Amino acid sequence: MASAKEGSAVVTLPSQTQILITRQFNAPASFVYRTFTEPALIRRWWAGRQGTVTSVEVDLRVGGHWRYVMETNGGVEVAFHGEYLEVVPDERLVTTEIFEGAPEGDAPPPRCTYTFTERAGSTTLTVLTDVPDKDTRDAIISSGMESGVQEGYDLAEQIAVQLAARPGVGRGSGISHPPLQ
Repeated sequence: MASAKEGSAVVTLPSQTQILITRQFNAPASFVYRTFTEPALIRRWWAGRQGTVTSVEVDLRVGGHWRYVMETNGGVEVAFHGEYLEVVPDERLVTTEIFEGAPEGDAPPPRCTYTFTERAGSTTLTVLTDVPDKDTRDAIISSGMESGVQEGYDLAEQIAVQLAARPGVGRGSGISHPPLQ
C-alpha cells in the first residue's frame, strides 16, 4: 500500500476556538491508531524532522495521562502532556493537551478529539482541537504547528503502512507482535 502525498494534512479553522486537521492514511484504522497510541511508535514520528523524541509516556485509559518530550534540533526541550478523556480503540481518542512552555492560567486546557474513520483499507484521521479563546487558537497556529504536523503525520503514515504490510498482523489474527523499532 503506497503512502499518501507528503504534506497532505489539511488544517482549517472551523470557528474562532477550533483547529481542525484532516489527513488520509493509506493504512487500516487499527494500524493508524497503534501509531498514535504505542510509545515505541510515537517516539518514531512525533518530533517530525524537528528534533528527537526523548520521552514518551502513555497510560491509555480514561483518566490516564500521557506526556511527550522532544529535544529540538536547536537543543531546546519541548514537552506536552494531557489526560485521556475518552478511549475507543481504533476509532476515537479525546485528550487534553497542555504545552509545558505556555504560561499557566485559569482557562481550561485545549481538548483534542482524534477520530479514525476507515474506508476500503484507508483511514481518514480528523483531529479537532477546541481551545478556550481565539488568542489561544492563533498562538497555536502561529507556533509553526502546521509544519510539525505535516512532517510528523508523514512519518506516522510510513509507520502505519509498515505495520499493515507485516505478515500475520491484522485484526482478529490472534497473533501478538511487538511494536516495530
